[in-house]
Amino acid sequence: MQLKDRDEAGSRLARALAHYRGRDVVVLGLPRGGVPVAFQVALALDAPLDVIVVRKLGLPGHPELAMGAIGEGGVLVTNSDVLAQGRVSSPALAEAEARERDEVLRRARRFRGDNPPQPLTGRVVIIVDDGVATGATARAACLVARARGAAEVVLGVPVGAADTVAELGQVADEVICLSTPEPFWAVGQGYRDFDQVDDSVVVALLDEARRRG
Repeated sequence: MQLKDRDEAGSRLARALAHYRGRDVVVLGLPRGGVPVAFQVALALDAPLDVIVVRKLGLPGHPELAMGAIGEGGVLVTNSDVLAQGRVSSPALAEAEARERDEVLRRARRFRGDNPPQPLTGRVVIIVDDGVATGATARAACLVARARGAAEVVLGVPVGAADTVAELGQVADEVICLSTPEPFWAVGQGYRDFDQVDDSVVVALLDEARRRG
């Protein structure tokens, strides 16, 4: 299955998540690419929309390889295999964490402005991204949501690597993934249009979701 774009992905994902409609749900999009998908899900479920900001920690010298991820609320997730393979020292990891933590705070302010984050305590939290490859970011997002008091954590993605989707079941109460192509090489293979999403688009979608109430 190949999706036209993130809007179609969100509409299809919303149908797979329809059993959550009517519950005390909040939808959290992973910026940037997950927010257009999450917007369609929130619209269909008549649920509030917010972002959940996490950052991958790139391996020194190989930034595309995630040695972990951090999120709001002080959550740190590490990949022990990558850390061992890259022989990453504790000071190097701490330096990367400090640098990216500043970026988490900056991006949260950029996306939300003066608006407070949606409260998660006791609620069903549906975390949405446009896809998962390694799953480090999605894993961090699930842990952040639990740390903020979510009663139930659901992860919804249109496309993902089958082994990653299975592993994410360890940190989410339910994982819904529409397509797990084999062989899997990148999230973008699930889309015909996979252009990058600008920060301004994320801000506009969050503003529109707030106006809709």
